[in-house]
Amino acid sequence: MTTDMIESNNTKSSAPLLTQRYLRMVTKDGHSTFQMDGAQGKGLAYLRDAWGILMDMRWRWMMLVFSASFVIHWLVFAVLWYLLAEMNGDLELDHDAPPDNHTICVKYITSFTAAFSFSLETQLTIGYGTMFPSGDCPSAIALLAIQMVLGLMLEAFITGAFVAKIARPKNRAFSIRFTRSAIVTHTKGTPYLMFQVANTRSSPLTSVQISAILYQEQENGQLHQTSVDFHLDSITSDECPFFIFPLTYYHSITPSSPLAALLQREAAHHFELVVFLSAVQEGTGETCQRRTSYLPSEIMLYHRFASTLARNAKGEYQIKMENFDKTIPELPAAADSKSQKRTDKEIRINGQHADSFQLSETGLTE
Repeated sequence: MTTDMIESNNTKSSAPLLTQRYLRMVTKDGHSTFQMDGAQGKGLAYLRDAWGILMDMRWRWMMLVFSASFVIHWLVFAVLWYLLAEMNGDLELDHDAPPDNHTICVKYITSFTAAFSFSLETQLTIGYGTMFPSGDCPSAIALLAIQMVLGLMLEAFITGAFVAKIARPKNRAFSIRFTRSAIVTHTKGTPYLMFQVANTRSSPLTSVQISAILYQEQENGQLHQTSVDFHLDSITSDECPFFIFPLTYYHSITPSSPLAALLQREAAHHFELVVFLSAVQEGTGETCQRRTSYLPSEIMLYHRFASTLARNAKGEYQIKMENFDKTIPELPAAADSKSQKRTDKEIRINGQHADSFQLSETGLTE
């Protein structure tokens, strides 16, 4: 009978807080799901921020835009070279034996294909030597100068965009990983909301800052925002100076906490907790940012995170990322009456404990 009651309590503790599905504002990988509808001047705003659009564009679309810009540039000037040859009467002439009183603007442009080839050779400075403009045709020299100036501007813009997109700190942020679920555990009789974040690369990050916003939809359709403070162990500053191993951030759920009433099973309130992380790359000094969100169904009561730190045979620290999203279920009675006395053999690093509970994967619903 007692065993059945313990198993029943353990099952209840691992159940999601709310069973109703809600669409999230921020995805687990940090993308916003908001859609702008009915905004005036949206197209003009995009044109004014062409550089920002290119930076946010996926690589396949960026390559398509750049390839199309070069092809369009060549085609436009191919049309202009063809019109120049037609207006000058060069299309129907024998370029090897032209009349004595006629000056050919561009040698051997007798078709649109030849004009496109000359436009391509001019832009890329290939210079095969067959087609060339005449110095006695001012129109050809002027058109050549215009194409070269515009072509150099286009190449400089594209080269800068490629370098900026490759070197931007956003790529470094992809190596920052949050746990798929947050947990509520009890220490000294006080409940704490916790989540973990890991740096999956060996190069450390510095000046790590964490902030969190609680979003709640009110009856009038407005979103109410509340700041939620998270702390890291006994670090008193707002920044963590060194980020190389997984960190566990916690929020004390006191009666004044905005999460105190929301995390009760009797309260059927929907909310979304969005967590923001910013850190500085040690090598470049650039700031990278990462964010994620947690729904009520992704907050596990009476659980603890499995330990991710261990030592090998040489005494070196090892990070077990296979345990990063695993949790250890706790019995509510054991969590509330947990003693602070620990055995000498137990390892406690960054708020993580290693007990004899069986590890369980956290089942999530987005």
